[in-house]
Amino acid sequence: MKRILIVGAIALLFSGSALAFHCPADMKKIDEALGKNPQLTSEQLAEVKAMRTEGEALHKAGRHQESVDTLAKAMKMLGIQPSM
Repeated sequence: MKRILIVGAIALLFSGSALAFHCPADMKKIDEALGKNPQLTSEQLAEVKAMRTEGEALHKAGRHQESVDTLAKAMKMLGIQPSM
């Protein structure tokens, strides 16, 4: 039983750091897509930029899953795939 708990704790430790590295890659993809002047309405563009800013703030606060989720919404609007 101890072995299962230890393995679970290690898995959680590594999953958090994996998400931490995921966020900057997604932010870079969003920035690159925004640099190409995507065909979005001004409202959509403002929403994408707000989600990008929020995603970075969440990342810096250590809330990586929320950051990944927020950035994924922005990337979906831009028509790009999230990092894996």
